[in-house]
Formats: sequence, structure tokens, C-alpha cells
Amino acid sequence: MTEYRSQDREMIFALDIGTRSVVGVVGRLSGERLKVLDIEMAEHGSRAMIDGQIDNIQQVADLVKTVTGRLEERLGVRLQRVCVAAAGRALRTQSGSAFLELSGEESITSEQIGRLEAGALAAAEEDLQMEEETRRQFFMVGYTVTQYRLDNYPLSSLLEHNGRRAEADVMATFLPGEVVESLYAAMRAAGLQVASLTLEPIAAMNAAIPAELRLLNLALVDIGAGTTDIAICRDGTVVGYTMATIAGDEITEAIMKAFLVDFKTAEDIKRCLRPGEDVEYTDILGLQNTVCYEDVCKAIEEPAKRLAEAIAAQVVDLNGAAPSALFLAGGGSKLDHLRERVAECLKMDVRRVAVAGSNYSKSAFADDLNLDNPEYATPLGIAVSAGLGLLNDSYVVTLNGESAKLFRSGILTLRDILLMNGYSYADMLGKSGKSLNITVDGRRMVLRGEPAVPAILTVNEVEAAINTVIHAGDRIHFTPARSGKDASKTLGELLGADFTGRVLVNNQEARLNTPLRQGDVVLTLDWNAPLPSRKETQHVAQRLAERPAERPIQRPVERPIQPVAQRPAEPAPPVQKPVEPAQPPQPPVVRKRQVEVLLNGKPLILPEKENGQPYYVMDLLEHSGLDFDHMEGPVRLAVNGVECGFNQMVKDRDAVTIRCD
Repeated sequence: MTEYRSQDREMIFALDIGTRSVVGVVGRLSGERLKVLDIEMAEHGSRAMIDGQIDNIQQVADLVKTVTGRLEERLGVRLQRVCVAAAGRALRTQSGSAFLELSGEESITSEQIGRLEAGALAAAEEDLQMEEETRRQFFMVGYTVTQYRLDNYPLSSLLEHNGRRAEADVMATFLPGEVVESLYAAMRAAGLQVASLTLEPIAAMNAAIPAELRLLNLALVDIGAGTTDIAICRDGTVVGYTMATIAGDEITEAIMKAFLVDFKTAEDIKRCLRPGEDVEYTDILGLQNTVCYEDVCKAIEEPAKRLAEAIAAQVVDLNGAAPSALFLAGGGSKLDHLRERVAECLKMDVRRVAVAGSNYSKSAFADDLNLDNPEYATPLGIAVSAGLGLLNDSYVVTLNGESAKLFRSGILTLRDILLMNGYSYADMLGKSGKSLNITVDGRRMVLRGEPAVPAILTVNEVEAAINTVIHAGDRIHFTPARSGKDASKTLGELLGADFTGRVLVNNQEARLNTPLRQGDVVLTLDWNAPLPSRKETQHVAQRLAERPAERPIQRPVERPIQPVAQRPAEPAPPVQKPVEPAQPPQPPVVRKRQVEVLLNGKPLILPEKENGQPYYVMDLLEHSGLDFDHMEGPVRLAVNGVECGFNQMVKDRDAVTIRCD
């Protein structure tokens, strides 16, 4: 029995799960390039993939086992960890923007930039959900900051700058949960652990267009069997991804119809197509035939034209115009005259449309393998992407004890990984329970809901911030924030155990165990007094409700932050017989020590907590008016002008800022 050594930490195993085939690449980093040790490819026996998305999980897993087994046998290595890439028609790209108000005196920190980008991502996801008929779980595949601005001036980086208003625009890419889960399920069925996951267009660009060329406005078009992936770069970064729904299969299907052959035979004809050469084949009737190059070209002319037009339309839609140059990759790029057709549709010089392959040497090389093949763009790119992202002792990052789904496209933060694994911005912040607004004997009162329980975030058992950079091998524990309970009280709980009178709620007599509802108007009456008529109670309730709003019973502070003008006492409303019943004597109010703060520029008086504990910023969230289910930007937290976290203590006369920028 052959002895296999274990896959070491530096060995990279990448799989390109395509519609027509599975390609495996094994290599390891050598300097700034990937040294390819071996490549293996096998085709699906039948259609297990539809438009780049897995349809038959077990069939894909079986072919993956075949490819993996051949590589293991030749290399003498037991491969266990694999890097893969996702594609499919369901790929969704959405832009988002956010801004952050700054003091103008202190330098911008990486934490502030992280919150700014988080706000832009939250906006992108919310816009995406608005386009859906029902809310779906989306995984954030990756994002690119397309523009920073400081006081309306564009910058490539905000770090250490000073200003009053920082802005960020992002282009975020999402996949529905079912696409990601099917890929993971196929790898598990093949006995492999997913080490990293990226997008096929990102991977192909990493192989075909080195980073130093991305200052130019370039397009990478990867034409597979079921999908055509497109990525655009400029100004040093990838600015967007998209997909055309027409690809190589449409060419194959045209050959099937023209020459009455099955799918596999049509694929063979397409691959053997050479100018001046004839192709022999057997049709579905068992007859031997010969077809010339010109006849095949005529049969595929219409779908080839549609493919070129679709590529041009998607590139212009994403880029805004034709790029400076365009690279064609994937098996479909070998189609004769496709370069010329794409150049014509984009009105570009044909010399600026090239087939990828000749420039892989800048990112990958091999001692005895020929890598100059446009079909290798994606598998090589997956391996290169993973290789350049390796950080230390392992590929695996765990989230709550399970391997996290990682879309490898560069440095990852804790926030990125949570978003990639289906958590939302609201899970990280939570929200306070809803308040009850009622009127009691003419006083407007607000019964506050409970504050949110903050999220618990640790990396390797140490408390961590949301923008903490995650390294391979890290162990993440995340307990989502828990929303506070909505305010809830009965009449008896509101009025206290000593209350002995009658109560009207919305002009109807009510029991003390009646639960309060939003907008209720409560009137208290002496128990022995005659009950007023409905008309009289409506009149009294209306006059009482018109009185100036008062806070719940509070003692005046010794030194208010802002003087409050005194209002003259309002005369009692005129009543006719029977006379308005006198209110029952109220028990003496126990005055508690209060805390007065300035929240977002407005005075706020807080009663002493029942347990005597101090107030924290998180206690003030319910008073801020923010809706954490519909955030439009990052939340700014500050006490006396200093940025802080939710656990910052708040003292009397502190100035607190809680704003969604």
C-alpha cells in the first residue's frame, strides 16, 4: 500500500469547479510567485453543474475525488485542505455609501475607517434586500472601496488625515446562501475541508493581471462553459464584478442542432476546429460524417456574435465605457474570431484585446509544465490568491467552533468574516426594545424598552474589536447582540400598589391588570366619586392632553445645562355639573438622585437606577432615536468629544453623541 505524507502548511491545493470540468492545481509559494507542482483535469460525465452552480452535489464530489486522487498518487501527498472559488448567475453586486462626521482636530484612525466601511456595506446589503421580494440570506463575498473622500476631496487613503467629514463608497459582491452551501457540501462529500473561498473573476484577474498593472483601466473576461465572469480594475484596485449569462455551452448547442450530434460530440468538434481542416464525427443516427471548418463557423456565427455583444454590453455597463485593454480567459476564449468580434462591439483596436496565458509567468511558474493556457486562469488564480493570503500556521479560521466560510481576497477583519458567514450589522449592535408613549392625567410619559445586550466578540479567547484583523488559525467566538424587550406594563404596575381609585383608559373604565398599549390616555379618579359621563370624560381628557408635556416625576437639577423658561400655570378647564371628580391623594414620591446629560445636543434627565449602578453609553441607545434594523451608516459614539465604545461610563453633565453618520 502506497504511503502518503500529509499536506504540509505551505502546500496549496486549489480546485476550479467548472460547468464542464474540474481542474486541480497543487503548488507552493516561491518568493512572490506560485510554483506549480502538478495540474489535473477531468470532465463531468453528465451535466452536474448548471451555469456554474452545482446541481448534483454527489456527482461533483465524485469527480473531485477522482482529480484529487490522481494528484495524490503522483505527488505522494494526502490532500486535505482545498481552496475553491464560487460562480453562478446568482452573483449580485451592489454599491453602498456612508459618511462620518469628524472633529477636524484628531487624525483619522483605522477603527474609524472600519466603521465607515461597515456603514457603506450595511447600506449596500439593505439596498440589495430592497430589490428582493422576500428577505434572503446573502453571503458577502468581498468588497472594494471604490472611493474615499475627505471634505469632498478624493483620497486613496484616509488614515492619519484630518478633516470634518469622511466618506466611503464601496462595491460589494454577494452570493445567496444556497450557492455557497452547495459548494461546501460537495467538498465535504469529497472528504475535503474548504480552506478559503473567493470569486472566480477575482481569482482569474489575480492570475492574468498582476497588481502592478491595475493602475490601468483593464477588463478580465473569463468565458467558461456555463458562465462568463467579468472583472474590472483601475486606479490600482478591482472596482467591480459582473457576469454574462451566455457562454461556451451556447456555441456547443448550436453545433448539436446543426450537425445532429450529442453534446459530447459537439464539444469535440468545437475543440478540433482549425482553419483549413476538416472534422470527422458520428451523428446520433450512427452515420459517419465530415464537416469543413467554414461550415462549422457558419453554424456558430449567430451565438458567437451574441456572446461578443453580451461581453461588450456587460463591460460597458460595469465600467461606464470601453476599457484601455481587455483580456479573454477560459476555454471559450479559444473560439476563432472572438477577439475580433469583441473588439468590434467595443469599438476598440483589436490589438488591445488579448487572450490570457502568456503573462501568467508574473504570478506563477512551473519547471516542466506548460501553463500558457487560457483555461488555467481560474485554477491558477485560486491558488495564487490563496498563496498570497497565507498568514501563518494554518488555512483554517474557526467561528464558534466550526470552520468559517472565508472568501479570500486580501486582509480580512472580524467584521468581514461575520458578514461572510451570514451575520448582519444589526447582529453586531442589537437594538433597544420599543418604548411605550402614554398620557397619564395630562402628563405625557415614555416607558422605555430594555436596552440591547451587547454582542460578545473574542479572538483566541481575548476580547476583540469589530475591525480586528483575523489571521489564519484564529479562533473566533461571536455571540450576537440581543435586542432588548419592548416596554410592557399593566395599569397596576404603572400606578403602584397604593393606588385605590378608579381608572379610565381611552374613556373606558379599566381593571388594574389591563396591559398598556401605545398611545393610551389614562385618567385616574377617586373610587367613591361618581363616574363622569362619556361626554364629560372626553372633554376633560382633551383639555388635560393639551397641557404642556411634562417629564415623569423628577426633581429639578441644581445646575441645569440649559435654562428652561418657566410657563405660567394653566387654569383648570371649566366644567359643568357634575363637577370633575377630585383625584385621590397620591402617596409621597421618593425622590431619587438623577443624572443629567447632553445627548446629541439636547438635555436628558435619567433617574437613578434601581440597583444604584452607573449609566453607560449602551443605556442611552434607546434615547437616541436610531433604528438599528435600518442603519444607513456607521454609528458614531463619543463622550465629551472623545470616541468611545458602548461600555463607556456616563457621568452627570457629560455630553454624549450617538449618531448614525
